[in-house]
Amino acid sequence: MASIKVKFRPSTVADHEGTIYYQIIHERKVRQLLTDYKVFSSEWDENRSMVTTTQKSERKSFILSIRERIRWDIERLTKIDRKLDANGLIYTADDVIDEFNRYAHEYSLFNFMESLIARLKQNGKIRTSETYRSTLNSFKKFLASQASKDDNRQDEDIMLDCITSEIMEAYEAWHKKRGVAPNTISFYTRVLRAVYHRAVEDDIIEDRNPFRKVYTGVDKTVKRALPLAVIKKIKALDLSLTPTLDFARDMFLMSFYLRGMSFIDMAFLKKSDLKNGYVTYRRRKTGQQLIIEWTKEMQMILDKYPENKSDYLLPVIRNHGINERCTYRNTAYNINHNLKRIAEIVGVSIPLTLYVARHSWASAAKAKGIPLSVISEGMGHDSEATTQIYLASLDTSVVDKANSLILKSL
Repeated sequence: MASIKVKFRPSTVADHEGTIYYQIIHERKVRQLLTDYKVFSSEWDENRSMVTTTQKSERKSFILSIRERIRWDIERLTKIDRKLDANGLIYTADDVIDEFNRYAHEYSLFNFMESLIARLKQNGKIRTSETYRSTLNSFKKFLASQASKDDNRQDEDIMLDCITSEIMEAYEAWHKKRGVAPNTISFYTRVLRAVYHRAVEDDIIEDRNPFRKVYTGVDKTVKRALPLAVIKKIKALDLSLTPTLDFARDMFLMSFYLRGMSFIDMAFLKKSDLKNGYVTYRRRKTGQQLIIEWTKEMQMILDKYPENKSDYLLPVIRNHGINERCTYRNTAYNINHNLKRIAEIVGVSIPLTLYVARHSWASAAKAKGIPLSVISEGMGHDSEATTQIYLASLDTSVVDKANSLILKSL
């Protein structure tokens, strides 16, 4: 086994910070592993081989963070040494340092998540990769906000085994202070938990359950469904002089007509998906196949626009070979922006978005007698998997009949 000690090298310049380094001795060979931790001589306790501070020190939080990071480093070095020793192979102090540096590069949170994001994209799971990217960016902003000005850690990564319950509680509190909704905070936290558990499954780290004190559930949101009377008012609006509003209204109604189809599924509907009076597609979110009867109401909207020159059915993604997901996102943003203007016209107080069409159809379907197990409270179900089972077992003609009743009510 190697001997691992924490050492301090004072600066040769008066009143300048010195450097913390680790001394690793194995088979009588001494090696040094430099760190980027810098403290003043007055902040180093030679007897304890550790940084020290006082209650009144302005650098107390900084010194305590250095102390914690040293503890993590020594723990990691010890773990590496034990692993190399357990293998029964001859190794050197340089091997311990090389493994430490390799671990720091490959198994930091940022690098690990980047590798997962790349793998998700490669496997065609674009939406999931985007949620991972969003979470990573959020956590980077959090770490930057926590770094004090004097420790120069604005862009610093964090090791996977350094993620603690204290850090996750601070991350949750940071979001709350910024006014982020509980479900959004929980969303980010659940993604980080999935990443952490992936590292545990890959035997990279031991599970210390850092998420035990933060909320990872999903609160029921305020219902965003519109009654049929309001849907009628939106349908009856004369928006011929404002094409952007007209298009937003049409896509809102199309989502409603298509049994609350999400906009991403609408945008990527292919012309080949419409056959013999039925649209057959798979939900991008779940992969579940759904079949919807194509009605005259849907065709009337489609007939308003020139035929799409691309392979897509609806006039959302019109050009082949461009960044289609970027086009979809930009179009969705513009539609939701214009829907808020439409909401003002009809006197709707709730934020009107494409997602409201989904909730509204579910609410109308419930009123027309569709089983709650299928609708699962306006698609805001606690378990989507359970809802999928019911939908899969239900004869699609039953839902189409209900849809026909809803459309006739308009």
